[in-house]
Amino acid sequence: MAAKSINNVDFNGKRVLIRVDFNVPLNQNQEIVDDTRIRESLPTIRKVLDQGGVAILMTHLGRPKGHEPNFSLIPIAIHLSKLLNKNVVFDRELFSDRTKDVIKNLKGGDIALLENLRFYKEEELGDEDFAKNLADLADIYINDAFGTAHRAHCSTTTIAKFFQEKKYFGLLLENEIENLNKVLNTEKRPFTAIIGGAKVSTKIDVIRNLINRVDNMLIGGGMAFTFVKALGGNVGDSLIEEDKLEVARNMAAEMMRKGVNLFLPSDAIIANGFSNEAETRWSEADNIPDGWMGLDIGQRSIRRFAEIINNSETILWNGPMGVFEFERFKQGTKSLAISTASATIRGAFSLIGGGDSVAAINRYNLADQISYVSTGGGAMLEYLEGKELPAIKAILD
Repeated sequence: MAAKSINNVDFNGKRVLIRVDFNVPLNQNQEIVDDTRIRESLPTIRKVLDQGGVAILMTHLGRPKGHEPNFSLIPIAIHLSKLLNKNVVFDRELFSDRTKDVIKNLKGGDIALLENLRFYKEEELGDEDFAKNLADLADIYINDAFGTAHRAHCSTTTIAKFFQEKKYFGLLLENEIENLNKVLNTEKRPFTAIIGGAKVSTKIDVIRNLINRVDNMLIGGGMAFTFVKALGGNVGDSLIEEDKLEVARNMAAEMMRKGVNLFLPSDAIIANGFSNEAETRWSEADNIPDGWMGLDIGQRSIRRFAEIINNSETILWNGPMGVFEFERFKQGTKSLAISTASATIRGAFSLIGGGDSVAAINRYNLADQISYVSTGGGAMLEYLEGKELPAIKAILD
């Protein structure tokens, strides 16, 4: 890792191709709703510029089908220019003679942003010719896009082979790897994993890998009801995955064999419909009436989960405890976010990742009270599953 850090590189006079993850949400007026991903790559960009290098940025935005104007990076270029307080050169083409001339004429400290890579089908196909054309624009390659590290695309993986010893991790990507490894290999005990979200199927491999590492496993969200039913409970009309009941039973048994404390919600806030306006009531989590569904963990579960979190030294959280987007079912997620922040202030190490979890932390203004907030959704999950991410492998090879 240290050999691939940009802290060991002199960028003066070099053209540096940086893969960033500027796949940010835009509203109907093409305005950036949340610029977190842009701001988190600024340290890498500034390091190149401050040393007298030329920064050439490439990213994707959304899932366009060909050249769709609504997915152009023009709003990104304008916003980035404001953040850096300097002009950002932007060209609608990638490989035209004009583009090559513009980049060739950039001076140390200048920055350019290439158009949306996914306007070209070759990007997702990992096309080598496409990668070679991109590589010809620069002397050095940096990957700072952890959110796409699990994709074997042209700009994240294929391109690295054209830079031999001149390929590096950006500061953001390096921090992601270091902090995820810090959690997975922690010696600070007890280690508690909080796993939530809708479906067990999306977290099976994460849970399996964590069973060998954690002391406590807290499971909430819709996926908890698959476990509750698998262990003999009545869950009414709650979300469950019938084809994962046996998997849930086996994982619960494995935790018992390996001494991992499994905590499921003991009570729930239930509703007679999936709506913020639905009628609600309290229920035992394993005795929910037909026609009703669990949409959040109850106060008894909140208190128990909070107690475990507050007595933990390492905390990993991925996935909400309920349908926190609805005002009436946010309390479980909000309370555990506060407990995690409190434990962190006390001295625990906490890492939170996944779109919904990060959104919750940001909604309650607690991000600066968490040890590390991961920018990766799918990439973080695959890393926690123990998989080798192709973009990381491409730099290390």
